[in-house]
Amino acid sequence: MSFPGIADRLFFVKNIIMHTYENDYDLKTINTKIVAEGEDLPVVQLKDGTYLQTGTVATMLHNVKLYNSGERGEVEQALTAAIPTLIKVGMFDLFPPEEWINSNNAGRKFVGEAAQKQLEKDKKFVFPRFFCI
Repeated sequence: MSFPGIADRLFFVKNIIMHTYENDYDLKTINTKIVAEGEDLPVVQLKDGTYLQTGTVATMLHNVKLYNSGERGEVEQALTAAIPTLIKVGMFDLFPPEEWINSNNAGRKFVGEAAQKQLEKDKKFVFPRFFCI
């Protein structure tokens, strides 16, 4: 049995991680809802090689307001779709999910609970053995 090279393994890992965070809701489309017509929010590549959709924090804040005004369904889906990016940028390192959950703000509580679920799911994810370099 031959094992893939390091580059192949890293590419595969990146795709698995991105697939882990995939959902039915396109973050770019969600985030575009807060900008003027004709404007575009780019995806940027970080120094570690990962890609992030810009506008996610601003859109999350907007959606928390909508959630607090009573909107559900699509707003909940949009908030949940933002969680992996918010984790990646360190939002929940600065403001831990417990802080969000213990808030008297319903939208923050929803985001905190969704983040806590995603972080627990991430902890349980185990890479197959051949990923060891």
